[in-house]
Amino acid sequence: MAAPTAVDKTMSKMTDNFVYPVYTTNQGSELESGELQDFVVDFLEKEIGSDLKSLKNVGKLLEELREENSVLEEQVLSVSSSVPPKVSSALSAAEEARCSMEDLQQRERLISNKLHQHLQGAQPWMDNLSQTLNQVDTIERHMKYLCCLQHIEELSDFEKVLTQLHWPIISPPTQSLTPTANCQEISSQLELLVTQLLALQTSALPSTQGAPSTQPVSSATPASQGPPICLPIQIMLQPLSKRFRYHFYGNRQTNSLSKPEWYLTQVLMWMGNSSTFMEEKIQPILERAGATISARVELCRGLLSLVQEKVASDASRLLYDDGLFCHLVEEVLQFEKELRTNQSYPAVLPGLLHLLLEDSILQKWLTVERKMAVEKMDAMLSAEGAWSSQYKDISDMDELKAPDCAETFMTLLQVITERYRALPCPSAQLKFLGLQRELVDDFRIRLTQVMKEESRCPLGARYCAILNAVNYISTILVDWGDNVFFLQLQQAAVSLGEEVVLGDLGVMEVGRLASLEGSLFEGLLALLDRLKGDMMGRLLEWTMREITEKARPYSQDRWLSLPSQHDQSTMSLSSSACPMMLCVRDRLLNLHQVLSLSLFQLAWQGLAERLDNFLYQDVILCNHFSDGGAAQLQFDMTRNLFPLFGHYCKRPENFFKHVKEACIILCLNVGSAILLRNLLKESEEETKDLAGAGDPPPESALNELGVYCLAPCDVLILLKLRASLPGQ
Repeated sequence: MAAPTAVDKTMSKMTDNFVYPVYTTNQGSELESGELQDFVVDFLEKEIGSDLKSLKNVGKLLEELREENSVLEEQVLSVSSSVPPKVSSALSAAEEARCSMEDLQQRERLISNKLHQHLQGAQPWMDNLSQTLNQVDTIERHMKYLCCLQHIEELSDFEKVLTQLHWPIISPPTQSLTPTANCQEISSQLELLVTQLLALQTSALPSTQGAPSTQPVSSATPASQGPPICLPIQIMLQPLSKRFRYHFYGNRQTNSLSKPEWYLTQVLMWMGNSSTFMEEKIQPILERAGATISARVELCRGLLSLVQEKVASDASRLLYDDGLFCHLVEEVLQFEKELRTNQSYPAVLPGLLHLLLEDSILQKWLTVERKMAVEKMDAMLSAEGAWSSQYKDISDMDELKAPDCAETFMTLLQVITERYRALPCPSAQLKFLGLQRELVDDFRIRLTQVMKEESRCPLGARYCAILNAVNYISTILVDWGDNVFFLQLQQAAVSLGEEVVLGDLGVMEVGRLASLEGSLFEGLLALLDRLKGDMMGRLLEWTMREITEKARPYSQDRWLSLPSQHDQSTMSLSSSACPMMLCVRDRLLNLHQVLSLSLFQLAWQGLAERLDNFLYQDVILCNHFSDGGAAQLQFDMTRNLFPLFGHYCKRPENFFKHVKEACIILCLNVGSAILLRNLLKESEEETKDLAGAGDPPPESALNELGVYCLAPCDVLILLKLRASLPGQ
């Protein structure tokens, strides 16, 4: 690259030292700094040219340019100072306007932000206000509708027609509805008005779904209440509704929490008194108008809504007063019963019972039932005649011989059942069933405690009365297990999986309940049967203890030395057997008097079994017998002991199999006894040698003699007890 020439260096120096003001050409255009360098180059070429000797004039030229520049600056300053005041003030105003505009813009931004925040905060209020306005609009439309209805009612003069027909019927009509002079005209007016009101209600239904009904509505009324009451009946209900609210609300003496029967009875009377009018006057009109409703039922629905509202209000106020609450429940149940029976109110329509299913009321009901039942149990067990039967003097009615406490207790359970039977909810019914099971178990425990106190004297009247009580309760529970109502509850418990009733039952037990093989009372019956078995065992044990004590002389009698008697007609009971026989007779008579029939059957059969074992083991096997001794033993048993039990069965000897068959063996004639002994011994030896498999078994020979219970080895033992057999 070539080195810069002297001219280039001089030009560069002039350019660097040159002040770059704004120059104006003769065309008036301003020269920018980029164009200035080109202007300077052109200027130097013009003034100096390419002659290097002319460079000595550069300093002079620079001096001239500086002087010219100074002049120009002075001119600019002088022109600037001579600007008119209006322009300066205009510029100042413009500056102030600009600053004011910026301030306004800043304030506008702040206000805009605040406004946005305010709108966001006010939006929920706007939404609520819009909803309220919509509701106001709806209410205004409803008010207009009601005004129209009121105007239509005024134009119809329906109430006047009803008044002419003596409506409402407050008291029982003393005579049939007698026709008045203008009866035909009034009937025609009534039919016309009822028909028009029905048509009006039918046409208004699609557009008045949200409109308030003129029907008295209760918050406790369930959704299954059905469609609104027809308009004519609503108007007919108005005077009755006014009377009801006048008498049973406010500070009236008839509005008493302790007397719910006043308003319940009053409503039932209104229903009964008005039924004839509704069936004779209103029902034919409804049928001709094509309305598929019952005028009487519609009136009952309307009156029932008044009662529902009143009962719901009173029940919530009586939750802390057990006595008044119980009274209210009783009256509601009685009202429901009369409503369904006397008034024939359809079962598909709710009455009052659904009000008792509200959680707090139902729980209160269960609590009060439990409390009152426990109090009654305490009272019935401590009563003076608790352990005597009220039917003891009437033999036909005293088979169970239930003591008064047990019968009163089961009556208490039955009353509880009748109270909750009509409840429309199986789940609620199962809660009451669970309560009944708890009460039965509680009563069983109480009986057990009393039994332990009386166990020192099992033959006493109170001990037997407790046994009768246990048996009576078991008998009733078995019957309940087959009752249709409890079977339905059993199915409901399985389907609903109610823990209150099912408890911790396994899959097999629940399956048995589902197939109706088991019973909801099986657990309780098992506990009661165990208690009954223990008490019966203790009773028979004490009886046998007394009998064996009386039988000790008989077992030690001289059986081996008694002479033989060929004529049984001259034989008599052994004198040593008399105390035992008298004891057996007295105990049987006593047990028959104090035990129920089913328990006595168990008692005498159990006694016969124990006595059979005792006589066989302690009398027969412990002695040796002569022919006279064996005959005397057989006479004592067949002519004296067995007949004592013959009063209670046809063949008492079948309950003394060991004694009966032992007497047969002991009384065989000598030849038959020897042959039988040889046969049994041979059979025994053949059995040991595993030979003679084709011979008939010895049991067949014993069966021919009437011996079925004793084994061949036992028969051999008995034969050895005979002193008359040779070879002993």
